[in-house]
Amino acid sequence: MPYLVQLLLLTVALTLPTSVHPQSGTPREDDVRCLQGIKTSLSDPDGRLASWTFSNTSAGAICELSGVSCWSPDESRIIGLSLSGFGLTGAIPSELQFCSAITALDLSSNRLGGQIPPALCDWLPFVVNLDLSGNQLSGPIPAELANCKFINSLKLSANSHSGKIPASLVLLGHLKSLDLSNNNLDGAIPPQLAASFSADAFADNPDLVEPHSGFDLGVLFGRPEAAAAIAFVFGFVGTLFFGPSIIRRVAGRSC
Repeated sequence: MPYLVQLLLLTVALTLPTSVHPQSGTPREDDVRCLQGIKTSLSDPDGRLASWTFSNTSAGAICELSGVSCWSPDESRIIGLSLSGFGLTGAIPSELQFCSAITALDLSSNRLGGQIPPALCDWLPFVVNLDLSGNQLSGPIPAELANCKFINSLKLSANSHSGKIPASLVLLGHLKSLDLSNNNLDGAIPPQLAASFSADAFADNPDLVEPHSGFDLGVLFGRPEAAAAIAFVFGFVGTLFFGPSIIRRVAGRSC
């Protein structure tokens, strides 16, 4: 489907009446519930969310809160959350599901831990820019991130993600910017991702290997036990190929 058609469908979907969406209440009520949940769920040692108060129920009031942006000044429907560098701790809040219309989420440079919720793209089906870099997130990168159909930029760098890069990420047809660097990922990079993005996108993952090779000789030779095993294999193969010839030559000289 052409990108412009998808963008049109996205715009129409976001302007549908509230009854079409699974969350209860009006969009404003859901978004307030989202922000309240974020403030309650996360520790805020620097007090960056202290200004988040919800007593003002007039249209557009939540759009004035720090890090919050809305579709329009007079409509309390959140389009983006930018909480980078707020010093927040805790897990990625499940209350994000009540901000279902947002297209940009930036939680970078905090101290968030735990795993990326596999349901994140179900919560935020229209997200275009997702930045979770510079936290303390761990565990595998969820294969379900492929459900973020409109995502253009995905940044998960400088965390502690482990395991293989999900092959499902190649299904993200609009992905233009990817950064998985500085994690603990291993295995082969999916070939399509390796061909589409520079090496910088995968840097500083010592156990990642190029897709054309099943193992990284540079890594193996750097490990003493692996180097010994490889030396034994080469020695054994050499004996099989050259041993009989050497024996015949020695036998011929002794006759």
